[in-house]
Amino acid sequence: MFDTIPCHIDELELMAHYPKSLYYKGSLELLKRPKISIVGTRRPNPYTRTLTHELAKKLSLAGVVIVSGAAAGVDTWAHLGAGIANTIAVLPCGIDLCYPKANTELIQSIETSGLILSQFEPSFEARGWSFVVRNEIVVALGECLIVTEADIDSGSMRSAEYALEMGKQIYVLPHRIRESEGTHQLLAQGKAVAIENIDQFVAQISKTAVNSITDTPFLAFCRTSPSYEEVMIKYPSEIFEAELSGMIDVRNGRVVVV
Repeated sequence: MFDTIPCHIDELELMAHYPKSLYYKGSLELLKRPKISIVGTRRPNPYTRTLTHELAKKLSLAGVVIVSGAAAGVDTWAHLGAGIANTIAVLPCGIDLCYPKANTELIQSIETSGLILSQFEPSFEARGWSFVVRNEIVVALGECLIVTEADIDSGSMRSAEYALEMGKQIYVLPHRIRESEGTHQLLAQGKAVAIENIDQFVAQISKTAVNSITDTPFLAFCRTSPSYEEVMIKYPSEIFEAELSGMIDVRNGRVVVV
């Protein structure tokens, strides 16, 4: 069985064209917790598989929900590392279908103990363009984006473009020369930060996660990287005080919590 929810999810307001509703199976409680998106190639090398799993597992243990697209490769390792009860999978097809077929058991496990989301009508079969639409939701739900391995002009790099448009921080794994050329490009262009030490990274993220749970509604909204105009409309009095106290900053037209 599945149900629908109206898209009043704050994070989805960052999308250029967010859906009017989402189909879901599983626990909506996961949407209330700190979330990080992990994406990457469908053909990860052994190094990427190992570190993607480790990252997802340690972030999960620190209280962070992992969001990904249930695809083969990096997505699969991210979901498995997080544990099925601590992960959100966004599908490129109808909620009643499993794509890819090879991940049917994984997807069915997540819908039982975690959360499955889709903006597509039941029985809709995945198309080339629906993967791109799915990726935008994956990125929007996370507080930041981790790309663990990606080729140039790949779907993962399109996800990185979404993250930049939404004002979200991008993190990548460091790779050897001629491997993961997409993440090398993000680093070279100053668009991403390399995760050099997983334990230190998780400690930093978990601190932010704890803050997001105890935040005031104003700070919780600011952590979604809204535009300055959006914050002015929703919290006109709080924003001036927060700016003066140095609690928030405005970067490239978007509000960030310092």
